[in-house]
Amino acid sequence: MAKNKSSKNKSSVKLWIAGARLRTLPLAIAPVLIGWGAAASVQSFKLDLALLALAVALFLQIGVNYANDYSDGIRGTDEFRVGPLRLTGSKSVRPELVKYAAFAFFGLAALAGLAIVVITGFWWLLAIGAAAIVAAWFYTGGKNPYGYAGLGELAVFVFFGLVATMGTAFIQIGALDANSHFGGVAMGLFAAAVLMINNIRDIDQDVLAGKRTLAVKVGKRWAKIIFFAMLWLPFVILLPFPFLYPATFFAWLAVLLVLPATLIAATAKTARELILVLKLTSFAALIFGAFFGYGLAVVNFAL
Repeated sequence: MAKNKSSKNKSSVKLWIAGARLRTLPLAIAPVLIGWGAAASVQSFKLDLALLALAVALFLQIGVNYANDYSDGIRGTDEFRVGPLRLTGSKSVRPELVKYAAFAFFGLAALAGLAIVVITGFWWLLAIGAAAIVAAWFYTGGKNPYGYAGLGELAVFVFFGLVATMGTAFIQIGALDANSHFGGVAMGLFAAAVLMINNIRDIDQDVLAGKRTLAVKVGKRWAKIIFFAMLWLPFVILLPFPFLYPATFFAWLAVLLVLPATLIAATAKTARELILVLKLTSFAALIFGAFFGYGLAVVNFAL
């Protein structure tokens, strides 16, 4: 009996880990790494603020994952999906517990953000943090979720691209930074690409569920074209940087994942193939962000 209880507990833990969607966490980490690099490039890197920014990003990402699980589940949207198991939609966990988990992680993100505000004195950042949490919840939550109206890619571009990258740099430098701006655009494109390929995978099911994502609105063919543009435009942004910051050249290593992601997406026939594309894109973002940030950070040592 004790063995059965232990096995059940392990199964429950696995469900919650799956619900956190760990494969999306590179999208939270990558923009912060660029923000770190941008701060280091002007000798303004502050470890405490850097780690707090990472905590905000990770907690928000996990929070929005649980929030989406809850909201899509209670709407019945996940009854049509073909991807990995969802806590609410599969009825594996009581819906209110998933909602509480989302709020718990939003709360942790808010606490980390409050610590940043106290340290820096930039009290207006509270408004940015509140907007991020509101955007995270109403992506699929509320009566009129904007994720069901085709605005999801725009939201992740802003919050998991520009805000995360530029915000991480700003709290350390105390001013807006051009490098973090360009890096933020690149990260926003990667984040939007991950959401787009996820929505391409679910396009037929979303039509049945009445979920009007951007992929549904433009159709599968144009959705893939937009995805390819999102996937490759970060490298257009990267082009001039190695001339100023030589070590950013290593960010091109992300092409080793982007190229197969492109080829698989172009020929994919099954949902499993598109899930692989999602994973490749997510880790390509991490590689790009890590080496772009590293390249910015080491410039002072190179000199």
